[in-house]
Amino acid sequence: MMDQVLEQLSRTIRAASLQRRPLRLRGGGSKDWYGEAGQGAVLDTTALSGIVAYEPTELVVTAWCGTPLAELERELDAQGQMLACEPPHFDGGATVGGMLASGLSGPRRQSAGAVRDFVLGAVLMNGAGEQLHFGGQVMKNVAGYDVSRLLAGSMGTLGLIVKASLKVLPKPIAECSLRLGMGQAAALDQLNVWGGQALPISASAWHDGELTLRLSGAVAAVRAARTLLGGEQVADGAEFWRGLRDQRAPFFAATKDRGLWRLSLPSRAAPLAWAGAQLIEWGGSQRWLPGDACGTELREAAARLGGHATLFRRATQTDPAFQPLAPALTALHARLKRSFDAAGIFNPGRMSKEF
Repeated sequence: MMDQVLEQLSRTIRAASLQRRPLRLRGGGSKDWYGEAGQGAVLDTTALSGIVAYEPTELVVTAWCGTPLAELERELDAQGQMLACEPPHFDGGATVGGMLASGLSGPRRQSAGAVRDFVLGAVLMNGAGEQLHFGGQVMKNVAGYDVSRLLAGSMGTLGLIVKASLKVLPKPIAECSLRLGMGQAAALDQLNVWGGQALPISASAWHDGELTLRLSGAVAAVRAARTLLGGEQVADGAEFWRGLRDQRAPFFAATKDRGLWRLSLPSRAAPLAWAGAQLIEWGGSQRWLPGDACGTELREAAARLGGHATLFRRATQTDPAFQPLAPALTALHARLKRSFDAAGIFNPGRMSKEF
């Protein structure tokens, strides 16, 4: 059955390449709004669904690209394991392929790492309809040029991600969420101090004078950190972090019609001179700003602080979604695109107008 699905996808891709007809790769559609507008006929990947192999003792799972994240996470949860990068679901239709293509991670990225850090291998269907195998299905097999991790955040511009092998981790034995009242500057200073200590902080979020922390790990470690840090325990911490992950939290709900900027900065970067609301995650490294700010000015300010800015959600802005690259990097990206997709059919313009 899956062989027939793969053959049909290959025929569609080969025909599109011959006609230079663009294809818009789409799984659950939970991130249709992310990046630049999609172009071309939709190539639906949801038929490629299911877990190919899962060995809990090896901490590795392999799944087809159209597998719903919710389905995969249920299977992992039954074994006391998780996708440690905590990828967002947004409207609930997120898939494994979309997770990898977007490269988006959730609150636990602060302590566990990003999506690309958990990719062990992948199968990619290129513009010729060929299946290319990269990496492997065990944690030891990571040698040479790691194309499988290169796919993380590629926005489907290199080809169709057919399936992926991912490293998983055991779920923490204990978790507790705390809330402390403090201003932005104090919160950033404190997060950097705590970041240099042996504390089990797995996530952080500051907004409107309140710093929320998640502690994860052994029972004794969580108990000791809770006593040391103080603050008020959050009644339903799990729901708070899910709401933050999927942008259902009040901050995001209040900004959904205004556009949303995401700044990636060094954790020690100074507080931003921004009159509006802010939400800060990942120990100070990820900062969310709503509104219609001038993209050029905001990106220049981020660059001065050693980071960059992404127009995460558009309202009226005409700025490019992603930080424009230097000419040398643009040329490198274009060469990579041509090597996998010579006819330029996969998600053209989704990441940049150059490719």
